[in-house]
Amino acid sequence: MQTRLLIVEDQTALAENLFEFLGESRYSLDFAADGLTALHLLSSRSYDVVVLDVMLPGLSGFELCKRMRQDLRCDTPVIFMTAKSAMPDKEEGFELGGDDYLVKPFALRELQLRIDALSRRRAASGNAELTAGNLSFDPDTLQVSYRGLHAVELSGAPCRILEALIRSYPKFVSHEELSNVIWGIDEGDTHTLRTHVYTLRKTLQREFGHSMVRSIHGRGYRLELRESDGREMTK
Repeated sequence: MQTRLLIVEDQTALAENLFEFLGESRYSLDFAADGLTALHLLSSRSYDVVVLDVMLPGLSGFELCKRMRQDLRCDTPVIFMTAKSAMPDKEEGFELGGDDYLVKPFALRELQLRIDALSRRRAASGNAELTAGNLSFDPDTLQVSYRGLHAVELSGAPCRILEALIRSYPKFVSHEELSNVIWGIDEGDTHTLRTHVYTLRKTLQREFGHSMVRSIHGRGYRLELRESDGREMTK
């Protein structure tokens, strides 16, 4: 199985070298040249490892990692690669949720070894499945199951919406956050968003007898599970 890898680096030449060295036989590679693009990819796709430059235009690598952990609740392993070699910089990187820290210049083989080590660790943890009460979602297979009933595979925007709701449960997800999940912008078409939510509700109602998605007037949506599902449980 390929390792799903996101490389966030504003130096095109270095990114091209990484792509050429790693190749696409063992890795499924995505690229972002800035932090905001990377944040959008992370909100809509699942990765095994993120290789993250620190000095990026717009949103720094440190700030991106912080938002990954706090806003997206994304636990994907992060390797910082940076010329910032001082101990306070390393301390900051790890305190913000980084898993590894590689100082430029470095041997590409060393980076590959670190990627593979984190990928193996993540695979062995068996922690990919997201849960909220008796509702479960597997980002790898895009399958959702409820109360141990049969799993159904979701796709497209409804799938991304459900993942965002489960990650945030029991908190609500704002219209702006869901717009970012779907389109990468804060102000997407609200009518289209409602249509995607309606499609998700209809699927959950049909498959599990419970639509589960509650509208928070003027603010967004949240999962609403029945009392017997453990309303206060989190993932």
